[in-house]
Amino acid sequence: MRRLLCLVGVTSLIFFLLLTNAVGQEIRDGGPNGKVLVPASSVERPEQRGLFSHTNFMIFIPNAKFDPAGPPPFAETPASLACVYQLVQQVSGCPINGSTLVPTGGIGAVGIVDAYDNPDAEEDLATFSTQFGLPQCTTANGCFHQVYATGQQPQNDPGGWSLEEALDIEMAHAMAPNAKIFLVEAQDNQNTSLYFAEDVASKLVRQAGGGTISNSWSGSEYYAELLDDAHFRGAGVVYFASTGDSGAPEGYPAASPFVVAAGGTQIERSSGKFTGEDGWGGSGGGPSVYETRPLYQNVIAKIIGPRRGTPDIAADASPSSGVALYDADGNYNWTVVGGTSVSSPLLAGIVNAAGRHAFSTEQELGFVYTHANDNDYRTLWRDETVGNNGYSCEVGWDYVTGIGSPLTYVGK
Repeated sequence: MRRLLCLVGVTSLIFFLLLTNAVGQEIRDGGPNGKVLVPASSVERPEQRGLFSHTNFMIFIPNAKFDPAGPPPFAETPASLACVYQLVQQVSGCPINGSTLVPTGGIGAVGIVDAYDNPDAEEDLATFSTQFGLPQCTTANGCFHQVYATGQQPQNDPGGWSLEEALDIEMAHAMAPNAKIFLVEAQDNQNTSLYFAEDVASKLVRQAGGGTISNSWSGSEYYAELLDDAHFRGAGVVYFASTGDSGAPEGYPAASPFVVAAGGTQIERSSGKFTGEDGWGGSGGGPSVYETRPLYQNVIAKIIGPRRGTPDIAADASPSSGVALYDADGNYNWTVVGGTSVSSPLLAGIVNAAGRHAFSTEQELGFVYTHANDNDYRTLWRDETVGNNGYSCEVGWDYVTGIGSPLTYVGK
């Protein structure tokens, strides 16, 4: 099986594996050996807590060389993920190099909120779409919209927030290829700038007929977040946010009761074939420090007590089962990326393609949690019972993967 042998020190990993220093931790698993690199944009400095947010991705650099003209052969693809999550006609074992069917759904829009600018975002998305047989999503055909939240082009952050933007739009488009993409760029990664961009994205998604918004960034919780919850309450929009890559506890805005908190899993393969899915050790999760338990989580009150519990749902995030990404701006071109920055746009795309477009995140999560204890649970969600992020995976809901990872579009 492909596994990280050591992600027990995820917090230490965040602080020591800085991309700018080209330092990494060796991975020895069923796939190629390599290093996990954490960019500076994914590191939260103590003085930034409550004021700034960070990205949530890690880059897997394989030791073995591969043809740079295409993605690494061991990276998960839109088709392999669609097979794993049963969104397309099944292929036995969902092999990465033998799965070719990609999703075809998507309505309205998927909003992506990030900081700084990626000047090559549209090129990245075009290259990714061509490689994997997805429909082109461009400015010219009215599908792709790159928006500067303040009206002024932000500075560029190559290899950091710029790569985050490439990842987000590619994962969202992979799962909801018929939805419009609004990439809304905040001026910087201050929370006030990101929340302003969130409001801009909310308006654009509503005008496009509703949909979902993905936020792959997070920061430590802070008391004033109770006031900032208002930025995630747009009618006709379901909001998603990464829970973070440092294990327990989770971060904000994922802790907001008005956001679908996206945790992380690890896809397991043997001889290239899908064998299961476990909870990822880096998946953020735990009881909120400030947010009280929302009504839709009353069904798990005995587990979480009086506080909001995260994550709600989860999807692939481990760098050991990372996804193929194309990023021209940081000169990475084709590479492999993990982190809950992967799971948030993946899940936002899947829910968009499911086509329900609930009136609010609360209604969406209310619908999801109705299946937490009913007979449909195991047909709609994959329950990960192996894994530990400081909390252990359990049968049913847990602080690692929440309800679990999606199976089919039903109940999403």
